Amino acid sequence: MFKFFKLLKEDVDVVFDQDPAARNRLEVILTYAGVHAVWAHRFAHGFHRRNMKFIARVISQVSRFFTGIEIHPGAKIGRRFFIDHGMGVVVGETCEIGDNVTIFQGVTLGGTGKEAGKRHPTLKDNVLVATGAKVLGSITIEEHSKVGAGSVVLKDVPKYSTVVGIPGNIVVKDGVKVKKNLDHHELPDPVADKCDYLDQKIAELQAEVKALKGENQRDD
Repeated sequence: MFKFFKLLKEDVDVVFDQDPAARNRLEVILTYAGVHAVWAHRFAHGFHRRNMKFIARVISQVSRFFTGIEIHPGAKIGRRFFIDHGMGVVVGETCEIGDNVTIFQGVTLGGTGKEAGKRHPTLKDNVLVATGAKVLGSITIEEHSKVGAGSVVLKDVPKYSTVVGIPGNIVVKDGVKVKKNLDHHELPDPVADKCDYLDQKIAELQAEVKALKGENQRDD
C-alpha cells in the first residue's frame, strides 16, 4: 500500500518537473485532469489485473467523462507518466508505457484494425509525444525519442530519434540525444523542407525558360 501511495505522489511531483504553470500541490491535485486520469487508471488497472474487468471499465469510463482522457484499464503505465492538458488523449488496451513519458493533448496510442493480441504501441522510458500525434499499431518508440506534433507514426522508432510528418519520418537519429523539453513546436518539418526544395527547383526552371525565350527572340 505504501508503494502505491508513493506512486501517486510521484504522479504529482512530475508535474512540477514538466509544467512551469504548476504552482502548488493542492492546485495540481484538484485541477489537473491528466493527474486525475492517471490516478483513475491506476485503480482501474488494479481491478483489471484481478479479472474484475467490468468494474475496471466503469472506472475508466467515468474518468473519461470527467477528464476527456480515455485510458483503457488494460494498458500498462510506468512511473512519472505526465499528460499535459490531455483533452482527447486515447491510450489503447495493449499499450505499454515506460517511466518518465510525457504526452500532450489529442494524442492517440491506438491500433490499426481488428487484429488480436498486442495491437497497440509500446513507449519506452523518456519518450515525448507532442500535440495531436497518432502512434498506431504494435510498434515500439524506443528510449529518449520524440514524436512531433500532428505526426502519424506507423513504424518502430529507434533510440534518441525525432519523428515528424505524415507518415512519420525520422529526422534525428543515432547518438544525437534529443532533450526532453516542451519545445516541440521547433521540431523539423520535412514536408515544409520538401516544399522549399520544390519552390527552388521551380524558380530555377522558370529562369531557364526565360533565358531560352530570350535566346529565341534574338534569333528571330
